[in-house]
Amino acid sequence: MSNTLRPYLTAVRSSLTAALCIENFSSQVAERHNVPEVESGKSKEVLLNPLVISRNENEKVLIEASVNSIRVSIKVKQADELERILCHKFSRFMMMRAESFVILRREPIAGYDISFLITNKHTEQMYKHKLVDFIVHFMEEVDKEISEMKLSVNTRARIVAESYLSQFA
Repeated sequence: MSNTLRPYLTAVRSSLTAALCIENFSSQVAERHNVPEVESGKSKEVLLNPLVISRNENEKVLIEASVNSIRVSIKVKQADELERILCHKFSRFMMMRAESFVILRREPIAGYDISFLITNKHTEQMYKHKLVDFIVHFMEEVDKEISEMKLSVNTRARIVAESYLSQFA
């Protein structure tokens, strides 16, 4: 992990750890229902203030917490058009397999690339520190993956251009 990324991920880790104090809470609107309040948004009194942790304008995390759920939305760094395309394809690939990633949402929040939804059931079944570790590790790895894909695309483009232009030499 680079030294410039370390304070950003440390802030995300500590904020997620603090926000994961969620518990079972029945819906105040529908009897015998337990819906993630951060998703429904019907009871404003059980929602906490959203928190944005920003490394720069292109790379940020939105943490929205409520009494029984937390939604984490991540905007991945996209410096140019190629990174934008690769990030879109990668996030679409991940969201199509959302059932395999239990906490991944199928649709991200507007303005963000990937969103996670953690409910009280997830924190009862899984360790909280492991959930936080997963999200932070995911943030590290998605940046590396997109950089590697960009290098691969550029290498392939150079080889194709060389082979095409060698026909004219």
